Amino acid sequence: MAQYSIGEVEQLTGIKAHILRYWEEVIPSISPQKDGSGHRAYTLRDLEIIRRLKYLIYTKGYTIEGARRQLIEESDVPDTKIDMLITIKKCRAELNDAFLHLRKYCAIARTLRTGKTGEPADEQK
Repeated sequence: MAQYSIGEVEQLTGIKAHILRYWEEVIPSISPQKDGSGHRAYTLRDLEIIRRLKYLIYTKGYTIEGARRQLIEESDVPDTKIDMLITIKKCRAELNDAFLHLRKYCAIARTLRTGKTGEPADEQK
C-alpha cells in the first residue's frame, strides 16, 4: 500500500504541514502511522480525506466542524458504488506516484542542465 511523507502530502494537496498536523487532531479519520522517530506515513485513504476536507473548507466554505460532520455522513457509501470507488482510488494512487516521480525526474534534469546539486562545492563530482 502506498505511503506518503508529510512533505509529499503537502506537495500533492497544497496543504501546509502545520495545517495537516492540526487536521489530524480534529478529524479522527486522518490517522497517519508514525515510525520510531515520529515521522508520519500517510495512506492513500488519509490523502483522499485530506483532499475532500480541503474541498469542503476552501471551496464550499464549511467550518472545520461542519466539514468533519459532512465526512462522517459521507462515510456511509452504498455498496453499489464500492467498485467504482476502488477503481478511482487505484487511479489516484498511480497518479500520485507518477507526480512524485516526475518531480524527482525534473529535479535531476535541472541539476544535470545547470550542474548545481545544492551540495557544497568540494562534494560535487
